[in-house]
Amino acid sequence: MQFRSTRSHDPQFSFKDAVLRCLPPDGGLFVPSSVPDMRQFFLYMDEKTSYSELVATVAPTLLHGELNPFSASRVAESAFDFEPELQQLDEDYSILNLYNGPTGVFKDFGAAFLAAVLEELLKNNGQAMILSAARGDTGVSLAKAFQGRQGLISVMLYPSGHIWGLDSSTFVTNGGNIIPIQIRGTFDDCQRLIGETINDRPFAERYNITSANTINPGRLLPQAFYYLYAFIKIKKSLSGGLVFSVPSGNFGNLIAGLYAWKFGLPVTGFIAAMNANNAFGDFIRGGRFTPRPLISTNSPALDVSFPSNYERLLAFYEEAPAVMRNMVFPGSISDQVTLKTMELAWKQYNVLLDPHSAVAFAAARELAESADYSGHVHTVILATGHPAKEADLVEEATGKIIKIPEKLNLLGKKSDPIALIDPQLDSLEGAIASCF
Repeated sequence: MQFRSTRSHDPQFSFKDAVLRCLPPDGGLFVPSSVPDMRQFFLYMDEKTSYSELVATVAPTLLHGELNPFSASRVAESAFDFEPELQQLDEDYSILNLYNGPTGVFKDFGAAFLAAVLEELLKNNGQAMILSAARGDTGVSLAKAFQGRQGLISVMLYPSGHIWGLDSSTFVTNGGNIIPIQIRGTFDDCQRLIGETINDRPFAERYNITSANTINPGRLLPQAFYYLYAFIKIKKSLSGGLVFSVPSGNFGNLIAGLYAWKFGLPVTGFIAAMNANNAFGDFIRGGRFTPRPLISTNSPALDVSFPSNYERLLAFYEEAPAVMRNMVFPGSISDQVTLKTMELAWKQYNVLLDPHSAVAFAAARELAESADYSGHVHTVILATGHPAKEADLVEEATGKIIKIPEKLNLLGKKSDPIALIDPQLDSLEGAIASCF
């Protein structure tokens, strides 16, 4: 698989080069320039196939020439001692639980693969520094994925506020490979500094700097694997079309689903489930994309006004606008409907949903009741976070008191950064250099 920029069809980059560079020289985002047809693999897999077996099987073809069957098996085994869980509710709906990883969020899947594949690609051949913007779940997930990885240093930039769930024994100052740095600024400042650091080529090349945010195709691409996994688990019981309802904020999860479709996944469509921010609703319906003022909701991970994957989604629509208009269906869900859906899922199915997953379920139910779809489809709702992460809201909606799993309890402790700096490039580069 070769990669190109969203802003140009040339030059072509290998997967390794795209992952290690992270951003194309022209300032766009990396996207696959072509994708292999993977149907020969997952159409013949069945419900007995484990997640790591699926990854080990498809990765060598997907990344031909960069991972062979042996190295792909090492990556899959190293990354995944956890897997998704598909729970069929009835003939209309299933839930794909993506919170079984070490930090209880779907991000564990992409982060674990990226960390393992970087370690494999750099084995006995150099090192890399992974610079990422972090807040809440993201920082903890990345720290868990990268801690102890040979040849990798993970630098995480936090905005003002509290830092949670980091183990100080893993910090570089204590002999580990994690460097948490807090910025006197916003999350946008953190993301800006990553781009500026990567584009400062002398500094970036000195430390071989890349990123683990979804701007990196090595974090985004493996999220396509759990769509394939859901299909092989449910395909025997399908009698109609297959739809995925995806909680959508920065739209990385939706992009990954569209990649799975390009691999040959026989899917009828995707629901872009948004909260009141509804970033791409007009765009998906054929209008212009116009960023709006941000609204705070009870599904905060979806509170995005300018999604970082805009150029990637735009690339799909520019390539085949008519197909995409009939493939992706937008839905916008209010806070009130989110709470009602959490209550309904508990009372009707005995299932607890966090608010982001409830947005996806509500959007699926609204589409099913509209005239946009004809014929019978089965909808898989992506449950992207453990309900215990929003225990108070879940209790408010359902009356159910959630026992917090021990692994999530440990992630709730406050942590101190190694450095606190102003949102300036020279301050960040100085803080990094002082650790070595």
